Amino acid sequence: MRTQLLLLLALLVAPIGLSTAQSAEDYTVPRTEWGQPDLQGIWNFNSSTPMQRPERFGTQEFLTPEEVEQDRTRQAAARVAADVAEAKLNLNPQAPPVGESTGGYNNFWYETASIGENVRTSLIVYPENGRLPARVEGAAVHTANLGPDVEGDRPVLAVFGGIGKDGPEDRGLSERCLIGFNAGPPFTGGGYNANVQIIQNQDHVVILTEMVHDARIVPLDRNGSIDDDIRLWSGDSRGYFDGDTLVVETKNFSDLTPSFSRFGNAKDKTLTERFSRANRFTVEYAWTLEDPSTFTDKISATMPMTKVAGQLYEYGCHEGNYGMLNILRGERMKERRGE
Repeated sequence: MRTQLLLLLALLVAPIGLSTAQSAEDYTVPRTEWGQPDLQGIWNFNSSTPMQRPERFGTQEFLTPEEVEQDRTRQAAARVAADVAEAKLNLNPQAPPVGESTGGYNNFWYETASIGENVRTSLIVYPENGRLPARVEGAAVHTANLGPDVEGDRPVLAVFGGIGKDGPEDRGLSERCLIGFNAGPPFTGGGYNANVQIIQNQDHVVILTEMVHDARIVPLDRNGSIDDDIRLWSGDSRGYFDGDTLVVETKNFSDLTPSFSRFGNAKDKTLTERFSRANRFTVEYAWTLEDPSTFTDKISATMPMTKVAGQLYEYGCHEGNYGMLNILRGERMKERRGE
């Protein structure tokens, strides 16, 4: 997939930073045979822009040209540093000391930059400081991550890591291959496999994410919501067209998932996503999340999704296949040795 993305970059007529500034008169949105805006294709939503704005920027929404260049230099240096660190591991393949985390995958698998220019200081555009709003008192914080297990109770709502190794229920949701860590909804970018395919017919839109190959089938009917007692990992999505924009409203999330990032649970979450064609190569993706049980204010974010000259393949989530078996087997061996 990385090769495909690099090939696509060479074909772009303008970087994302310029394409998003085009006026509506510069581009005519293509239509399906039913007259709807045509959003079909495979799109990459990876982003090197941070979700939350570094506090030093305050309410500054966009980088200056000088800051863009500094950011480009920083990313290049980070890639060199990662390669150097991995070279040392290859030369000295000893296991880490007992108790030290081996982390996730090595650098080869990660998409370390987005396609086009990084011109925003954060993907979050509301609140105005570009950061998550304050949490509601009592809203949970899920602390498990790629590191040693943390204290906690089942069910584990954290995406990574876990609270123990007595059973799969002690591991994070992504580790169990129940949800993708970047595939949402909403899409958050980062990591790898940040690709989505959009398929349309007259009455439905299918949003197929590469991560954990999850397909959201979105009826273009706002009046057919399911009963509130039915809860789904990815929620119940209903869509409609607002001019040239596909609007997808999603409710009925499972309370076994976090609301956003590592906070709360999603039982009372409502998500509104907007998909708009900006040009031949770009879909502007924006979302607003409202969850009165977790956050004191709404959260809105935006990011471009860029056309990929390739296709999606089935995502084999081996953490929940042989990976989970070996995690639990390793813990049983430690117990037998009295460790």
